[in-house]
Amino acid sequence: MSIWTVLWIAWIAAFALLEGLALRDKRPGDTLSEFTWRLFRIRDRRPTALTWVGRVLLVIGGVWLTGHLAFGWWSF
Repeated sequence: MSIWTVLWIAWIAAFALLEGLALRDKRPGDTLSEFTWRLFRIRDRRPTALTWVGRVLLVIGGVWLTGHLAFGWWSF
């Protein structure tokens, strides 16, 4: 097992632990989803142009990540 495999497993385990603690805590804004929604002002009724730019970049990044991880597309 390479050091990279160990580090990626540790990173995933750390994320799972943090998210699990946040889900158990139930305070607003503690999960990754809630943090992302606040960062990109998803619930804002009057988003600015800059907010929309951020949201579009978030969607593009999500599409890229899904294609890259699931299908091996867009590798550099």
